[in-house]
Amino acid sequence: MFHRFGTQRQAEIGLAILRVVTGIVFAAHGYMKFSGMGIGGTTGFFSQLGIPLPGIMAPFIATLELVGGTALALGLLTRVFATLLICDMAGAIVFFHAKNGFFLPTGIEFVLMLMVSSMAHALAGARTLSLDSMFGRSSERP
Repeated sequence: MFHRFGTQRQAEIGLAILRVVTGIVFAAHGYMKFSGMGIGGTTGFFSQLGIPLPGIMAPFIATLELVGGTALALGLLTRVFATLLICDMAGAIVFFHAKNGFFLPTGIEFVLMLMVSSMAHALAGARTLSLDSMFGRSSERP
């Protein structure tokens, strides 16, 4: 049987691992939109999908994923960026992935996991292992 303190610490570490990896994945996708596809390519892709204002949304989403993913990994403004990333993934599901079923490579399973992970961090906050905690913005409530 685990002691309550040990169990709480394990939960903190588990959430931190999930937050860091989720943030890295988002940041990598944002970077790809800038460097791999380029903003022009991302804008074209968004246009094909029927995303409103693709010329604005492409750099916005690329920046959100790069900056927001990095911030999430660091645990900085965690609830704010997690909430924005939930919206990002909801849009990805609505505009592209839902019509392609559940499974990869084009189904919802990957973006759904990113969205649900972001939901967990929007609800829980970054907790103790984060920059939010260092700056006194971390929620210590269970």
